[in-house]
Amino acid sequence: MEKTILITGATDGIGLETAKMLVSQGHKVLLHGRNPAKLDKVAKELAALPGDGQVECYLADLSSMDDVEILAKAVAEKHAQLDVLINNAGVLKTADPITPDGLDVRFAVNTLAPYLLTQKLLPLLGASGRVVNLSSAAQAPVNPEALAGRVELSEDMAAYAQSKLALTMWSRVMGLEYKDSGPVIVAVNPGSLLASKMVKEGFGVAGKDIRIGADILCRAALADEFATASGQYFDNDAGRFNSPHADALNQQKTAEVVRVIESVLAEITGKK
Repeated sequence: MEKTILITGATDGIGLETAKMLVSQGHKVLLHGRNPAKLDKVAKELAALPGDGQVECYLADLSSMDDVEILAKAVAEKHAQLDVLINNAGVLKTADPITPDGLDVRFAVNTLAPYLLTQKLLPLLGASGRVVNLSSAAQAPVNPEALAGRVELSEDMAAYAQSKLALTMWSRVMGLEYKDSGPVIVAVNPGSLLASKMVKEGFGVAGKDIRIGADILCRAALADEFATASGQYFDNDAGRFNSPHADALNQQKTAEVVRVIESVLAEITGKK
């Protein structure tokens, strides 16, 4: 059965490989990217794949919460239903670590944008939808002041690891909130040191077969094993549902992270 699936950061890396797999399986894939030329090139490449899969393109810079809202509105204008949202887009290193809103770009793209996009698309996802959040084996205790943009983190990996734990934390909170009413919301570590641009930039290694990550994202999006997994964390290094960082299981700490996320988004979007 054909599904309509939105993938953020779909123009390279795990996102692109996942899109290839899903289009080849006959699904309608909504491709998100921030570079129009790259997005157009990828769309043509995917459209040429065998099978009945379809592609649509959506342009947005996820470091801007205004762009996130515009993306959600554009999807909603074309689709009454969205079966799966894969929040794949991520940032590790950048020449401009602070966004115009005064946030660390890792928290903006890796944590806040997927939270806001998920919230905006909940009506389309409904009870039967799924949200797959791309987490990481790199998870570190979150500094709420850094998440709010009041403290600057000098280390790229420190900011990245905190942003991924924050994502994992809100995935658990929101996933448990919607466990009985849907959609399913899960966080997935796709596998360590896969052959993505981020791994090459961050670690200077070629990395392992990127299809390892794409395969688990496809499973999380479609397979029955994830149908009742809302609020859980899948660790693809271990090949099973697993415990995330201990802070993600701490109710007080997760509540604080979600509170900061909602406060930051309320201030930026002007919706108190």
